[in-house]
Amino acid sequence: MAKNSKIMIETKGLSKYYGPFVAIQDITFSIPEGQIVAFLGPNGAGKSTTMKILSGYLAASEGSAKIAGLDIRTDRLEIAKKLGYLPENGPLYQSMTPLELLEFFGEARGIEPGALKRNLDRVIEECALQLVLEKPIAKLSRGYKQRVGLAQALLHDPDVLIMDEPTAGLDPNQIRGFRDNIKKLGKTKTILISTHILQEVDAIADYVLFVHEGKLIFEGTPKDLKEDGSLENPFYRLTNDGRPANVDKEEAVA
Repeated sequence: MAKNSKIMIETKGLSKYYGPFVAIQDITFSIPEGQIVAFLGPNGAGKSTTMKILSGYLAASEGSAKIAGLDIRTDRLEIAKKLGYLPENGPLYQSMTPLELLEFFGEARGIEPGALKRNLDRVIEECALQLVLEKPIAKLSRGYKQRVGLAQALLHDPDVLIMDEPTAGLDPNQIRGFRDNIKKLGKTKTILISTHILQEVDAIADYVLFVHEGKLIFEGTPKDLKEDGSLENPFYRLTNDGRPANVDKEEAVA
């Protein structure tokens, strides 16, 4: 990664245990300002656990993590001003319209009314929500629901954006539109996006962090990871060693 850049996401020895179950172990990496980084790995590799710790939804068992130089253990309120988080299948209030939801989140974040109006105009344009602003979220397509979730994450204009499997369940046209959005956002923000979809990595990522069974097993550029011009062979080789894959807490407990 680029040297001499401000580090916007940083982990050191990050681990999460549930009794004897190891969700992630000794995850250490740093992401400089202005990078789009793919957090790659098979289902159950520990991607969601790591992102929930980075966003403050989970506490780590060991290690540390920082967002924009702020410690997630002691500076969560300040971090909330700098971080946008789009969880996988993020909860949306289905009876609300997108406009009502965004206004609700803006008020909950304490955004001043004049600034909120400007921010609403910006995210509605960025996420192309003009046609569905007054429709109940329950009646929107999966693609539009993802756009609403992204608009919520961008409403306060964060410096760092973390997204967990944001294109899961989208059709090819919706995926292309979402990727285009991410590439545009990457011009002004630091982005960490988890995925197990190899085309995603090739399409948008400057850098790759590859996790398997809760451990970081590769970091480098997509070009570094490729074998014979493909990401499929190294993905298979790195994740199929005859041992069962780890699973996240949500998958381990019914």
